[in-house]
Amino acid sequence: MSIAVGEPFDVFRARYESAVPRFEAERFERLVEDEADWDTIRQATAENAPHTFIIYWTGDFNALLRLAGDRLRCVEYLMGNHTIAQRMFHHNPAIQLYAPLRTAIHEDAEGETWFSVEQPSSHFSSFGSPDITEVGLELDRELAALLEYLGVPVPAALT
Repeated sequence: MSIAVGEPFDVFRARYESAVPRFEAERFERLVEDEADWDTIRQATAENAPHTFIIYWTGDFNALLRLAGDRLRCVEYLMGNHTIAQRMFHHNPAIQLYAPLRTAIHEDAEGETWFSVEQPSSHFSSFGSPDITEVGLELDRELAALLEYLGVPVPAALT
């Protein structure tokens, strides 16, 4: 899915990264070292993810691609929530192919900024498990809520 966001690249990128904060790696490393219980992990995750999702990785190759003469910008992300992924993982660890979700903020030749993301339910339903499919549909709704919060048009397929 690619959605025109209606604002400049840098403005939307800053708002997205504010709504979807970075994974607090040091905090969770300490929790792992302390062998925290899963309820503690859930609570820490909720605190880290005010809008359900966390950024686990960012790829910004714009400077490198400019060396080839490309001027369009694109930043890609791995966005997800490990407590939600866990609910699918114990049914089939291969869900890690699609969790976290791949997202991108990019420009087109006319300077329009776009947000692109793979629809969670389309990937997770491919595992043929009703339990995994249900979580994929939940992720569709959570993604719709994030887009709504960001003021971005919500594709009908997510609702």
